[in-house]
Amino acid sequence: MRISTTSCLCHILVFLCFIQRYYGASHHIPADKVTIAKNQTKLANGETEVHHRPKRGWIWNQFFVLEEHIGPDTQYVGKLHSNSDKGDGSVRYILSGEGAGSIFIINEVTGDIHATESLDRERKAHYVLHAQAFDRNTEKPLEPKSEFIIKVQDINDNAPTFPDGPFVAAVPEMSGVGTSVYQVTATDADDPTYGNSARVVYSILQGQPYFSVDPKTGVIRTALANMDREAREHYAVVIQAKDMAGSVGGLSGSTTINITLTDVNDNPPKFPQKNYQLYVPESAQVGKPVGKIKANDEDLGINAEIKYSIINSEGAAMFSINTDRDTREGIISLKKPLNYERKKTYTLQIEGVNTHVEPIFSYLGPFKDTATLKITVGDVDEPPVFSMDYYIMDVYENARIGREVGAVTARDPDSKNSHVRYFIDHSEHSDKYFNIDMDSGVIKTTQSLDREEMPWHNITVIASEVDNPSLLSHVPVTVQVLDVNDNPPEINKDNEVIVCESSRPGQVIQTMTAVDKDDFANGQRFSFSLPILCSLPTWLICANEYNTASIITRRRQFNRLVQELYELPIVVWDGGEPALSGTSTLTLRVCPCQRNGRVQTCQDERGLLSSAGLSTGALIAILLCIVILLAIVVLFITLRRSKKEPLIISEEDVRENVVTYDDEGGGEEDTEAFDIITLRNPAAAEEFKFRRDIRPEAARQHGQNRGHHSPPELNQVDVQEFIKQRLVEADMDTNGPPYDSLQTYAYEGQMSPTGSISSLDSPGTHSEQDYNYLDDWGPEFQKLAELYGEDTDVAESDVAVAVTVAT
Repeated sequence: MRISTTSCLCHILVFLCFIQRYYGASHHIPADKVTIAKNQTKLANGETEVHHRPKRGWIWNQFFVLEEHIGPDTQYVGKLHSNSDKGDGSVRYILSGEGAGSIFIINEVTGDIHATESLDRERKAHYVLHAQAFDRNTEKPLEPKSEFIIKVQDINDNAPTFPDGPFVAAVPEMSGVGTSVYQVTATDADDPTYGNSARVVYSILQGQPYFSVDPKTGVIRTALANMDREAREHYAVVIQAKDMAGSVGGLSGSTTINITLTDVNDNPPKFPQKNYQLYVPESAQVGKPVGKIKANDEDLGINAEIKYSIINSEGAAMFSINTDRDTREGIISLKKPLNYERKKTYTLQIEGVNTHVEPIFSYLGPFKDTATLKITVGDVDEPPVFSMDYYIMDVYENARIGREVGAVTARDPDSKNSHVRYFIDHSEHSDKYFNIDMDSGVIKTTQSLDREEMPWHNITVIASEVDNPSLLSHVPVTVQVLDVNDNPPEINKDNEVIVCESSRPGQVIQTMTAVDKDDFANGQRFSFSLPILCSLPTWLICANEYNTASIITRRRQFNRLVQELYELPIVVWDGGEPALSGTSTLTLRVCPCQRNGRVQTCQDERGLLSSAGLSTGALIAILLCIVILLAIVVLFITLRRSKKEPLIISEEDVRENVVTYDDEGGGEEDTEAFDIITLRNPAAAEEFKFRRDIRPEAARQHGQNRGHHSPPELNQVDVQEFIKQRLVEADMDTNGPPYDSLQTYAYEGQMSPTGSISSLDSPGTHSEQDYNYLDDWGPEFQKLAELYGEDTDVAESDVAVAVTVAT
């Protein structure tokens, strides 16, 4: 009902305002806007004064039009009137500019201006137009073009808004009354310079009594003291903005501000209970956590951080406590081993304190709390405990097997005091030099010991309880093998001793040292001497300090050619108990030396190789490389020689067969023509080969004797037919190669106009030329002379030659 009354009042006020604006614009025109007759002035008392000077034709100021006009008729804006207008319709008014002809129209006769559309001031606040009056008959301007403004008059048609809402704000808890929280600002699209349409007043619709808002500035403040975050953390405050200065009929808008109370350290830590109990077995490891305790703090973040500590000396001596940053728990750890048999319970006073304290809240009390933790030590069946952490024993080398080295002892730390047994852990060392008595823990040798081979032995002894064999304890035992003088000394013979041929009597040839494998107590005090039975007047042994001796020559010169090598036996005694001696033989080589004592050439073959920088291994490697290279060369040559061409060439092989003869002939001594058949099938060629120097009859007879067809008489058969016949015989021959061989004879035929230079077609008469001069040419032409000298037909002989070539 209230809403409908307010809506009716709003409509009435808008209507009254519209009526007032309408009549103010059309009927109540101010004095400066009234159009006065020509040469007249209206006085204050209503009279008119006549002037004789001309005035401006027409004057007006800006017009006003009400926005959001509602109704079927156009809205009247104003009227244009010229002094030249006599009211007879001879003046025509023209309107131009923004909206002219569309939004604003004018009556050309009366000059009345109307708005055809509903205008919105928030979209466009004013319009600039131009007016002009023309003589309707002459179309001449009666007045110059004038500019005027139509201003859209504002009405309250826009409610306040909060464009950025909703908002989020925060304020510390426990803040005092009036603490500023947030400021909101509403915007109103109406004209702030006209009336109260854009005058906004703020009020709070939701959020009381915790918060309040300033009606003019929109600042939100706390309205209740000591608001506790732990009781309520979030608040939703609704703020309303209303225009028209909050009066009835004004438009309003609202927004929400989500306010969160931030935490402050106003709550001390508290343990949920004052007394706690914890069971810890005595087998707990040192440094490992054994329990935890936690104090609660309702604050957040750093305000809830707690530091734990043990404040009594009894508990702090055995236990320590640290804070877990993630869970804020106190982690209790063991500092020393527990022993149920010694102490069964411990009492810990634990304190929890906030690390960040705000002084303004000190009145709330101390920000710490304490609790008592009673720890009960549990009895655990513990493994045996050795009397020492490690054992060191000693025994002389070469001691008899079964010699006692030492003993280890262990006991059961529990109250029942179970019997303990001992074992040696042989998994670490495969050599079993020692054994231990299972009951007494006495360690004895099982093998003969040699200090020079292994001076120290490390073993591990295991102790277990008889009642619970799974509980084991380990202890390291180190056995030192003591030295016995059981190794004779020896001469250090690393290098060969060189004696110069030019040595003089009393000259020191070499200073020698001795080595002894025994310990310093039984060695390192050496004495040197020559054997008693050895008569060597050439050399002398002279003892020096630091357990060395010098070899001194007693001869003036040595001759390498007479004797190159000398062997010198030397006896060395140590200083042990009992003293041991050893005899070593030194080899002395005589070499030529320079004046300064440097050896010139005294190396044997081995020395030469060594001086060249090539060792035996290097020489073997070089020889092996040479042998491998030779083997590769021989293999390559063998493969080259054994490689043969295949007898059958593939049909796809298009290579040409080029046969090079390089045969210059043997002159007259060469009586046999070269036969190509020997290159194809030498075995078959031997059957058909016959001499060129015999007559054709002999050749035919030779062929008949071998079972072949003899060629026909050449003087009766054409050579071409003869060649074809030979070609057919070659094709039918099974002993020939499997591939074709093209042989071109360049036969021109019988119809050649130039004739033939061959003697095949010559007449059967003897040649008239005398060939006896061939006998004078020497033995090389003897055979030719015999052929031409015989009484046979030369043409027939030539035919025999041609037949031989054809075959």
